[in-house]
Amino acid sequence: MRFQRRYFPSIMALAALGLLAGCSTTPTVQRISPDQVTDVSGYWNDTDARLTAEEMISQMLGDPWLGNFESAHGSRQPTVIVGDIRNISSEHINVPTFIDNIQRELINSGKVQFVASSNQRGEVRGERQDQDLNASEATRNPMGQETGANFMMQGTISTIIDAAGDKAVKYYQVDLRLINMRTNVIAWVGQKKIKKVVERGGFRF
Repeated sequence: MRFQRRYFPSIMALAALGLLAGCSTTPTVQRISPDQVTDVSGYWNDTDARLTAEEMISQMLGDPWLGNFESAHGSRQPTVIVGDIRNISSEHINVPTFIDNIQRELINSGKVQFVASSNQRGEVRGERQDQDLNASEATRNPMGQETGANFMMQGTISTIIDAAGDKAVKYYQVDLRLINMRTNVIAWVGQKKIKKVVERGGFRF
């Protein structure tokens, strides 16, 4: 009995250490390809942004408006700018990332030119003004030489959620339109729909 009393605290200490080890909060990290399709929470994510941009721009560049413009302007490529793409969904969506995906797809297609956004132009114009005062004549970039956009892209991202208990159907709809800057004519309209069934045990939406 004396032997058991002497080592009883030590046994309890070891058991406590084992319990703490089992409750470790160290995360498990696995590196995956950025192009791999992932869906952990069911919310809009980088995969949705990338795949939607790829599909919609591919559709846009394959529709008649592009050939019509080139035919009317001696095979010249149209110049496009992305305007306001509004998130009117029920959740936070990183719209600038989606716009970056659209810009990448347009530029890499080689079929259109893409001009800088209003925020980007403001910074560049400030640099030009500085050059007017400080740069040499040979290296100065003068004002008034910008390329104007022929078309502006606008759009919306919306959601519909049908939920009951721990199960929900999430429906995303992305609508994009291309507007002729000279005439205000809508030259192209595209739409992408995403539908997800999300189940979360013991959690209500």
